[in-house]
Amino acid sequence: MAAAAAVAAAAQRPEAASPQWAPPGHERARAAAGLGDCEDAPVRPLCKPRGICSRAYFLVLMVFVHLYLGNVLALLLFVHYSNGDESSDPGPQRRAQGPGPAPTLGPLTRLEGIKVGHERKVQLVADRDHFIRTLSLKPLLFEIPGFLSDEECRLIIHLAQMKGLQRSQILPTEEYEEAMGTMQVSQLDLFQLLDQNRDGRLQLREVLAQTRLGNGRWMTPENIQEMYSAIKADPDGDGVLSLQEFSDMDLRDFHKYMRSHKAASSELVRNSHHTWLYQGEGAHHIMRAIRQRVLRLTRLSPEIVELSEPLQVVRYGEGGHYHAHVDSGPVYPETICSHTKLVANESVPFETSCRYMTVLFYLNNVTGGGETVFPVADNRTYDEMSLIQDDVDLRDTRRHCDKGNLRVKPRQGTAVFWYNYLPDGQGWVGDVDDYSLHGGCLVTSGTKWIANNWINVDPSRARQALFQQEMARLAREGGTDSQPEWALDRAYRDARVEL
Repeated sequence: MAAAAAVAAAAQRPEAASPQWAPPGHERARAAAGLGDCEDAPVRPLCKPRGICSRAYFLVLMVFVHLYLGNVLALLLFVHYSNGDESSDPGPQRRAQGPGPAPTLGPLTRLEGIKVGHERKVQLVADRDHFIRTLSLKPLLFEIPGFLSDEECRLIIHLAQMKGLQRSQILPTEEYEEAMGTMQVSQLDLFQLLDQNRDGRLQLREVLAQTRLGNGRWMTPENIQEMYSAIKADPDGDGVLSLQEFSDMDLRDFHKYMRSHKAASSELVRNSHHTWLYQGEGAHHIMRAIRQRVLRLTRLSPEIVELSEPLQVVRYGEGGHYHAHVDSGPVYPETICSHTKLVANESVPFETSCRYMTVLFYLNNVTGGGETVFPVADNRTYDEMSLIQDDVDLRDTRRHCDKGNLRVKPRQGTAVFWYNYLPDGQGWVGDVDDYSLHGGCLVTSGTKWIANNWINVDPSRARQALFQQEMARLAREGGTDSQPEWALDRAYRDARVEL
């Protein structure tokens, strides 16, 4: 059971899935670009080879995302290929070859934190000054009061309601069981992946640290022990599994147990509703103005900001929460960023979100709870296993938000922004910043509205450049027809709100 919960876990994205789209002429563009006709150096891993970020563990976990997408065969081949050899060279990765050399991209801009509490004045709009305050250095995190006006906040909520919101998380279907039955990984291999301290025994915190998001449910020490008891996995009842006890488990018993226990909203990884609002050319003028303000704030190139994800708007009702997570996934030679997959080789089977920055806006004042917590902000060191101590899971935002290092109270119009990656020393994206772990605390009273602007950057500098070049070509050739499907939000460009 622990194995099944653990393996199902990290198939979840760090955040609600990005809107998927490919502009018209996608296949024509691929043919014109000659995709896959040349060799390229492997993409440098962005995660330290430990724990859940190890390449072998990542490949095993990614099974669940892609089984749902119909890539069973390709996935099993990759698992078989990499089984038991984390350090092996994956070989060269093929990527797209454009019709001409892609331009060289300059270094990514990154604000300096100076010290916690440091303030600087910036002019983001013509008629007023804003002040950026440093909240932490690990991660590099800032706060800007009054980034949005009250009218802008109300308009965003109104547009989101007009478009309609959907539940942010849906539990796996019956295909989950089929996936478990198809995965060709031995229980010994799974045991070794879970056994972080290599003592031959699985403690509760080792299982919890690797399950992370479970199979869509949030796993607690009580959940694990209840399942152990129900499927008789822990005969002595000490909460620790030996290799023999783990090997004796029948995963079919786990499936039966999960079927018989329906998850309530409070038991999910996240309990919220969301939608996406277009901010590109032709969008509502306020949406365009906010994107331009973000452009001035980040000081990144217009191409990077304009080609990033649209605005995600999220509503948390009373009892809503989002357990601690990171916004960007690790990138390996077998993965591709969601936003640059247009120019990626089709043989790359895995997809992840590559979000260089997160800009989060609070759209209302929350009556009770709803803080954004950064559990390990400015810790001297980071150790994944230390997140769970004495039955206290710092990632659990329903029960332990008060124990996090830093909590940001939601105030209407305030923006917070942070970097999800460390710099690589050459002006580009480095490793994922473990300290960017964050979550949404339980809303104890009222409703919480937020919006997210994610700035997408591919860790492969060459692929990001090729992506920007290709999108510019599509825009020249296709005009407005090359806009993504969610550009239909332009129908709301003249919407007005009674203020």
